[in-house]
Amino acid sequence: MYIEQAYKGLKDSWRYVLGFIIVLIGWQILGMVPLLIAMAVHAVNGGGMVATIPQMAEAFGNNMFVFLMLISFAIGLLVLFLVVLFLHRQSITALTTSRARIDWKRIFFAFTFWAVITILITGVDIYMSPDNYVWNFDVNKFLILAVIAICLVPLQTSFEEYLFRGYLMQSLGILTKNRWIPLVVTSTIFGLMHIFNPEVQELGYGIMVYYIGTGFFLGILALMDEGLELSLGFHAANNLVTALLVTADWTAFQTDSMYRDVSEPALGWDVFIPVIIIYPALLFIFSKVYNWTNWKAKLTGSVLTEEAFLAQENNEFES
Repeated sequence: MYIEQAYKGLKDSWRYVLGFIIVLIGWQILGMVPLLIAMAVHAVNGGGMVATIPQMAEAFGNNMFVFLMLISFAIGLLVLFLVVLFLHRQSITALTTSRARIDWKRIFFAFTFWAVITILITGVDIYMSPDNYVWNFDVNKFLILAVIAICLVPLQTSFEEYLFRGYLMQSLGILTKNRWIPLVVTSTIFGLMHIFNPEVQELGYGIMVYYIGTGFFLGILALMDEGLELSLGFHAANNLVTALLVTADWTAFQTDSMYRDVSEPALGWDVFIPVIIIYPALLFIFSKVYNWTNWKAKLTGSVLTEEAFLAQENNEFES
């Protein structure tokens, strides 16, 4: 009963509308202040204006640009938590999971599991297509990147999970009283959020299938597992390992990673493999590990009314 955890706080519609606006301001305006200051200083010092990701990465250096880009998500996460705590009077635990406490074992299992798979898949691709990669390792730059990435990438991915699979999914769920609408809406919005990424400009809008499909995968994880723990772990591993292993001139993450992908960007069938094959396989594995049942009810069923939810909570407490 993850969506119903919203009943444990103040759930007026106006609070969610105001809260979402506050979070957007914190993320996209307050969070961008450090980057805007860096751009202004660069311009004043004769470096000229920079606007695109490659320009900013070159102007500030990859590591500084990654730091400035990720800090906005950290600020957004802080603002979101403050909104939940003070505007909704809801605990972070209730925003995270339907369990009595956050299950950190689930987070670390999903993180480790997907990190290992990502490393193996990347290693095989480098071995099979060596001409597509160049060794990019600079120990000093990489160590700085590692510190920045380990500290900030989990905050970036957690912000996206808490905003889309948490705040928006819970609010839409108790508003519409069903599960499939918040799943579809949050997954679509999550995918569309990436529409201005350089990858879309290089590969075309077909890549949106991957982004929206990833949103559905993460949303299904949250609904089936009745919490965000698996989504938090998976998303953090996906972005962190990618940032440390491989970068490319046409991606949103310009990092001093171990390898640089120098292949010609092209939209092929390999882009759709995660959505068609890997994500379903992962859902099957997680379902066996955590004994998921009642797929239809959890993904498309009705959300309990507040009265029914509180009654069920009381019965479980008394028993």
